[in-house]
Amino acid sequence: MEDMTNLFEKIDALLAEPGRDEPALARIEHTLTEGYARALALEAERWRLERRIGEVAAKLAEGDRERRTEELANLAERISSADGDLSVLRGRLSVLRRAAHDVRAAIVAA
Repeated sequence: MEDMTNLFEKIDALLAEPGRDEPALARIEHTLTEGYARALALEAERWRLERRIGEVAAKLAEGDRERRTEELANLAERISSADGDLSVLRGRLSVLRRAAHDVRAAIVAA
């Protein structure tokens, strides 16, 4: 979560004073790239968790139900957390993407 906090801080700082020049645009684009990479990593983690849920659920009938049920609950909680992080991240990236568009327009107009 620390990585997400740092990324959100970068995004917030860029949105607070995005600048209207090429170095500012480069910082925004770099942060967008970092954000999209983080979003892809969250999606990949979510897919791994879903696959693991399937594996654990398939083995429920084999015994040790208590441990497997506990693992399923933990996996579901981790998916929910990833979903929340992903939703917030996508929202912030959308706002930052619009800021990048505005900065590009300001550079062209200058």
